[in-house]
Amino acid sequence: MHDAGAINRYQLAELGSLLAEPARAAMLLALTDGTSRPAGELARAAGVTPATASAHLRRLLDGGLLALHVQGRHRYYRLADDRVASMLESLSLARIPAHALPTKGNAQLRRARYCYRHLAGELGVAFCAALLRNDWLRTGTRGLQLEITGVDALASHGLQFVDVSRVYGRSCLDWTERRMHLGGPLGVTLTSAMFEAGWLRRSPRNRVLIPSADGLRRLSELGVDVS
Repeated sequence: MHDAGAINRYQLAELGSLLAEPARAAMLLALTDGTSRPAGELARAAGVTPATASAHLRRLLDGGLLALHVQGRHRYYRLADDRVASMLESLSLARIPAHALPTKGNAQLRRARYCYRHLAGELGVAFCAALLRNDWLRTGTRGLQLEITGVDALASHGLQFVDVSRVYGRSCLDWTERRMHLGGPLGVTLTSAMFEAGWLRRSPRNRVLIPSADGLRRLSELGVDVS
């Protein structure tokens, strides 16, 4: 994807044309959970034939929105990086009026979900807010960084991870809550640690993340509003 600081009107128009096709949009949305998927699966998600899907995937690759991983004879597609996921979430936020945001019908999606491999939704926003409120997260020249006091606090409550002194995150505008959650590599690292600790598990059908009773208890002890 083109650098946002250098984008011109022609590049912006090109980006718009990539997103304007519903089949391509469906493929991109299917990958916002951070997974890598084969072309056949993305064709089914978009409701198009394999040949049509291949043409769409080629355009998305050429446009810098997708990356390709080749493993033997298999080819897997994923979003190019978390900036693409953030762009898709931001576009959703800009398009959907407040009264149309998820309500009781899909409360689980609003409660906790994947946003390109990091925790989003009410729980993600509350977790980020608690880190900032306790001064466990600071803003540096390269992004958001976890303070040693934050590392110790999370570890004392059972959240274990490798050295994060050089792992940076960024603020990501949550499309349902319209507030910030923690994204970037740091957000991915902490979310992965929550899975390892059994605080979260994935829904088999969609992007919903399901917190365990123990996970909610430990998050609450860290000052996260889980109500």
